[in-house]
Amino acid sequence: MTRSDFDVEDLESPRRNILVFHGVGGIGKSTLSRKIEASLAHSEHRPVQWEASSHEERILPVRIDLAHAAGMDFERVVLTIRLAIATLGRPMPAFDLALRRYWEHNHPGEPIEDFLRRGGLLSRFSAAAALPQQMQSALSDVAQALLLPGTVGSALGHGTGALIKALRERRQSVRALAGCSRLADLLEAEPDLEALSFYPHLLAWDLAQLPAHKSALPVILLDTFEDTGDRTHRDFERLLQRIVWLMPNAFFVVTGRNRLQWAESSLEGQLDWIGPNAWPGLVSDTAHTGSGVSGRQILIGDFSPEDCEDYLSRRLSRNGQPLIDEPVRRIIAERSHGLPLYLDLSVMRYLELRRSGRQPQVTDFDHDFPALIARTLRDLTAEERHVLRSVSLLSAFSVPLATQAAGMQHDAPALRLTERPFIRESPSGVWPFHVHDLIRAAIRSADDTGDDRWSEQDWRRAAQRAFHALESQWRQDLRRDRAILVGCLQQGLLLARNFHLDLGWLGDAAFQYVGDSIWEPLVLPAADAAPSGGVRTAADALVETLSAIARRQHEHRERTVRRLSAVLASGLLPDGLIELAAYYRAKAQRDLGLTDDSRRGMQRVASTEGRLASAARRGLAHLSRVSGDFPAAVEAAGRLGWAGRHHRVLGDVWWVQGDMERAAAAYLAARSEAEDHGVVGETAVVQAHLAFAVSFVDPLRADDELDLADRLLSPLSLRSNEMTAHIATLVRHAGFAEDLPDRAAVQLAEIGVSGISYAAAKLQLALCFHHAVLDDPDNLAAGIAGLRELTQNGYYAYYVEIAHFMGDLPLPPNTERARWIDGERQTQERWRNIVLGRRDHVGTAR
Repeated sequence: MTRSDFDVEDLESPRRNILVFHGVGGIGKSTLSRKIEASLAHSEHRPVQWEASSHEERILPVRIDLAHAAGMDFERVVLTIRLAIATLGRPMPAFDLALRRYWEHNHPGEPIEDFLRRGGLLSRFSAAAALPQQMQSALSDVAQALLLPGTVGSALGHGTGALIKALRERRQSVRALAGCSRLADLLEAEPDLEALSFYPHLLAWDLAQLPAHKSALPVILLDTFEDTGDRTHRDFERLLQRIVWLMPNAFFVVTGRNRLQWAESSLEGQLDWIGPNAWPGLVSDTAHTGSGVSGRQILIGDFSPEDCEDYLSRRLSRNGQPLIDEPVRRIIAERSHGLPLYLDLSVMRYLELRRSGRQPQVTDFDHDFPALIARTLRDLTAEERHVLRSVSLLSAFSVPLATQAAGMQHDAPALRLTERPFIRESPSGVWPFHVHDLIRAAIRSADDTGDDRWSEQDWRRAAQRAFHALESQWRQDLRRDRAILVGCLQQGLLLARNFHLDLGWLGDAAFQYVGDSIWEPLVLPAADAAPSGGVRTAADALVETLSAIARRQHEHRERTVRRLSAVLASGLLPDGLIELAAYYRAKAQRDLGLTDDSRRGMQRVASTEGRLASAARRGLAHLSRVSGDFPAAVEAAGRLGWAGRHHRVLGDVWWVQGDMERAAAAYLAARSEAEDHGVVGETAVVQAHLAFAVSFVDPLRADDELDLADRLLSPLSLRSNEMTAHIATLVRHAGFAEDLPDRAAVQLAEIGVSGISYAAAKLQLALCFHHAVLDDPDNLAAGIAGLRELTQNGYYAYYVEIAHFMGDLPLPPNTERARWIDGERQTQERWRNIVLGRRDHVGTAR
């Protein structure tokens, strides 16, 4: 941020403004965070071994405790940062304008100073009382520049539009703010939590405008980061990541139990900026990145990779130079997982190899140490050793799970084991405990010379016990907790694959996994994964099936079809699970427009009368609908029941008839059934469809329905239904928004990545509606031509008819006609009336 070419508005460059300290609970991470804050605020609190800061700017440290007990939500995080900067005694005009607009919208009638006082923030920051005056000053300056009557009210009311217009026109009167290129967009956006998460960009811009002698470096310490949520739902973490990314001229120090995973590409779609290119300092193994950036994640408790190499360099040296070569040091550090005992054993092995007369090589340290087991086990009782070996089969465990996996009748040995230093605790997961990775691997793979060592049959019996213990955990969970399901599936599949167990209860769990329609990733650790040659066991086949089903939300549907076809061709899935792969392959084929292949697959699954037979019959009803045979679809819906989602099928039929009232009623009934059955995924799916139907006829109600759809979809991973909700937003704005075609083009590009052909046709139909409302025959004709091209395979071909109905246009001769429920003429009148109703609405609004 001190470079001459540093640009605070650059949202593309990698971020290096973060340092992470992580480790197990109770080792002093929060103490370290407080010490850093104190030493930055007052040099007399700095430990003597810490070097003084060489930064020329004033440093503004602020520590934010994210623990649940601290009651810190995202709004308070943003306010806390702004209060720390208030000590500079200057308004932050761009940020303050946006914040005041947000505050008036979300806290009507509540002065911000009352909120700060009630939350204890006024007493924490000596300059906090100045914040309202600084915000008032920014508003007054804007009101004066734009010659608005009054100050606050005008600047936040009708004056917002005037300010946005002045910013876009880059008027001289607002030249001080015109340089902030994104201010107008953020002021124009709905002032909700999503918009608030982008306001730190404005704060960063304000700070960058300060003269050099007034500049400051905020150092923001985020403590107890693990309390931002679990690794499945990252909503709060996503908002915090935006602050870090959008404030490149601030430095962030994160302390928590876990490493930050932001540099891992597997999180694509869960966070805004991910991967090693975005966060080079957060890469788990910087030695292999070639970036030359030192790691910014430091493990407290175990040695960091750098500490491991430093220890090895100092442990054996000659004439001040490390005796162990750098490649050997690196491999030892990698395999140690930071465990000092492993480093010591490796040093002894190194010396032993040298005494044998040869130079140790990297391959000499692909080695497990029996001594590691001996030293780990020597202080344990026989019962504790038995429990330790049992839980080494599990990636995580609780005391009851450990007791059951060990086949014991009392918890005491498991309780004592959890107090051992090689047992790590991470309360954010389903099960709080796990064995240190290196100890776990050593117990499983190294030669065990103990008197009570296990035979292969002992290990197999332990695997069976652990497998059945996981089954009990899952079946006894009456709340149907999704995290427990996924955790049991994950560990159970590993055991089934590694010990060639029958899948048993995993089949039932797999059907629950898909039945919830949530689709979080389900993958096995790379170290245990099947070779690239393909699946080898039934567990491999089930893992690949579930992974393909879940990943279809993020991959092109052609890849989903290929993956599931390979599983079916392997013949490894048990008979009761074949329908799982066959049904979801048929769904993906339908999304690709392969209606004949999809129909054959759905008929195959329906004929088995298995668990997905009702879903397959629903699929056949959908195929009747997409081919334009609406009476057949309605008839089929009458036989589906809840299991076949009959109300949703009817809603899908009624909206294309232009009968939005009946469609909405059907979707509401479907949503009610889904809520009654506790299926959150289906509830969100139906809500997206309801919002789409309502958006045609009632824009005001559509706002509420779209808001609910967004809230229901946001914690899930339902890509196709997110697209439906986005298209519904376009429909709601049809006739109103001049930039609607541009927005549609962006969405069309996103749809192309997924391979969901119906979404492209649905989007094109929304565009046709927009042009029909505007009475724009040329663009409507172009839209119809595009729609005809998208549906030339007969898939949703009736969308072309609907587009003609919207524009009151005659259908070309030789056009294949759909079988409308109430006949073509009445359907045409409904659609035309919808267009005319929107046209009147647009005229009234203007």
